[in-house]
Amino acid sequence: MEKPSAVYEIIYSLVSAEDNVQSIKELCQIAGVSRSGYYNWVASADKRAERETRDRADFELILEAYNFRGYAKGIRGIHMRLLQMNPPVLMNLKKISRLMHKFGLVCPIRKANPYRRMAKALKTDAVADNLLKREFREHGPRKVLLTDITYIPCCGAFFYLSVIKDAYTLQILAYVLSESLEVDFVLETVNILIANHGATLDDETLIHSDQGCHYTSKKFREIVKDSHLRQSMSRRGNCWDNAPQESFFGHMKDHIMNKIATAESFEEAKAIIDDYMDFYNNDNGIWELAKLTPNEYYEYCITGIYPLLKYNPDETDPS
Repeated sequence: MEKPSAVYEIIYSLVSAEDNVQSIKELCQIAGVSRSGYYNWVASADKRAERETRDRADFELILEAYNFRGYAKGIRGIHMRLLQMNPPVLMNLKKISRLMHKFGLVCPIRKANPYRRMAKALKTDAVADNLLKREFREHGPRKVLLTDITYIPCCGAFFYLSVIKDAYTLQILAYVLSESLEVDFVLETVNILIANHGATLDDETLIHSDQGCHYTSKKFREIVKDSHLRQSMSRRGNCWDNAPQESFFGHMKDHIMNKIATAESFEEAKAIIDDYMDFYNNDNGIWELAKLTPNEYYEYCITGIYPLLKYNPDETDPS
């Protein structure tokens, strides 16, 4: 069934035609709408024009947020990006959804990962206990570090990405892209972690991984021990024990795979990865982090100062 406004537009166009011979009364009867409703619609033309102008202006802000740094965003991502603008823009989720639908802007949809996870390594005697027990965000910043490796298909081959993530702040603390699966690039990731963030870690900090051969290797276990970190491993074949890391890889690939497909070298692929990691840590607002980026949230945890001064994270969202 047509909306009354759509019917009124048809009636208005017919009445305005030079060859029209039917009265407004007759056209309203044929369409099954009231004359008073039609006249009210005609009288409110200026208000509709003003509302359309406001909607278009607000949609331009939404579009700017959606396209920021070249990474498409969902409704919540747009809402949080608007809060980061200068000056901040507070727009509720329902309005963002309405305007996206009105102007045909579609949110990105997570797709199933078409690439299989790394083959599970053979069980060894070096497997560590699952000390984490899925307590990802119960212990505060720098207490639980998650690490894993994922495939990056590019240039007719595979590159391999090693990442270490703070489970509480969701920051990516260290990452290395490699052309080889040799254990060295995983060790390099830990060395980068210690060089950049070692002062914020202590002997209670866990580094949690799966039971892959890189993490059961003698070299990895030694570097973790020498760094005064505690090692924890997922139960065999249980991806949920490291779910936040798996989720990060999935979202990352949703954003970058179209760009990676155009890369013609390892260096180009690395530049794409570098740009995404910078975007993720510094410009990607996350709803569960009080709508802050991971780096902002860490500073908020340390200082207690909420950076979006015009927005109180404890207030109910106006949407």
